[in-house]
Amino acid sequence: MKTLIALLLWCVLLVLCWPLALLALVLWPLAWLVSLPFRLVGITFSALFSFLHALLMLPARLLGGAQKPTAAAST
Repeated sequence: MKTLIALLLWCVLLVLCWPLALLALVLWPLAWLVSLPFRLVGITFSALFSFLHALLMLPARLLGGAQKPTAAAST
């Protein structure tokens, strides 16, 4: 659905100002390439924080503290 809305907005821009629409069409892949390293850094930090959370919570999990109830345990 998001792609369809983007396509419709681009078509409206093409009708209203075709040079700007063509410029956006050319510059969009370049903007995606520039933002790619920032996305990779974000994924890396997310994985790092998940690992640190799991590492810090390991003693509590081993001792059996604050376990989440499961569906099998509640029946």
